[in-house]
Amino acid sequence: MTAAVPTPDRQAPWHGIMVATALPFHENGSVDYDSYARHVRFLIDNGCDGVVPNGSLGEYQTLTEEERAQVVRVAVEAAGDGSRVMAGTAAYGSAESRRWAEQAAEAGAGSVLQLPPNAYRADRDAVLAHYAEVAKAGLPVVAYNNPHDTRVDLLPPLLAELHAAGSIVAVKEFSGDVRRAYEIAELAPGLDLLIGADDVLLELALAGAVGWIAGYPNALPRACAELYRAAVAGDVATAVPRYRALHPLLRWDSKTEFVQAIKLSMDLAGLNGGPCRAPRGALTGTTLAAVTSATEKVLAEGLR
Repeated sequence: MTAAVPTPDRQAPWHGIMVATALPFHENGSVDYDSYARHVRFLIDNGCDGVVPNGSLGEYQTLTEEERAQVVRVAVEAAGDGSRVMAGTAAYGSAESRRWAEQAAEAGAGSVLQLPPNAYRADRDAVLAHYAEVAKAGLPVVAYNNPHDTRVDLLPPLLAELHAAGSIVAVKEFSGDVRRAYEIAELAPGLDLLIGADDVLLELALAGAVGWIAGYPNALPRACAELYRAAVAGDVATAVPRYRALHPLLRWDSKTEFVQAIKLSMDLAGLNGGPCRAPRGALTGTTLAAVTSATEKVLAEGLR
């Protein structure tokens, strides 16, 4: 089987399929950096454009400072091109997020992914100041709008302000409200829209997204890459059947158990998903059965 080609019209480091990488651990709980490096290379060799280390899927909240820094360094080296790495820089304080952005720049990453302040429900002024501080590190900043977890909603008018101030170049839109794509394009036509949740991929691709910060390509890179490229090309005849086939799995990206679900699917696909760090535990009962069944069905259809 030949490797899938990367996105042909990728014009910026944050364009195309940027996989929010799952992080493998040894049985003793330490980070398996060698396995992680192999996974990064595997994703790029199989049609993905780059990786996003230290996102929520990478369990960054459970890592020590040294582990978190090393994950970025390993990703850059394994990718072979720093522009293919978008480092997650979320932290409770703006100064800490800026330090992580500076670490990413030193490691050679091409961009960073930044949540709004998430220790409290930040207001407009706090959000503007937060992103301005992170932007001082010098790397392009992709805003991550996840109001479900942060309780801070980066609505289109606020995104337009952030973009006009030069603080962000793109937004990972995870709200699930696909109508926002059109308002963002109207208010901030130069702001790049990135698909933020796997289960609205088709809708946001057709609405003009130029990238996908993705979860399920960790387990099914080629099938997801083919779906994404058909969707952004407007090839609905190809995209819709593939989307329908994959959606029972893609929707797990928006559920609380998304890390465990994607790692389980990786294991079933013959990859190294493995365990999560506490407090996340293994899936059990009906949840385990549902993810297993959906994954096995997709694999049986030859989608990988």
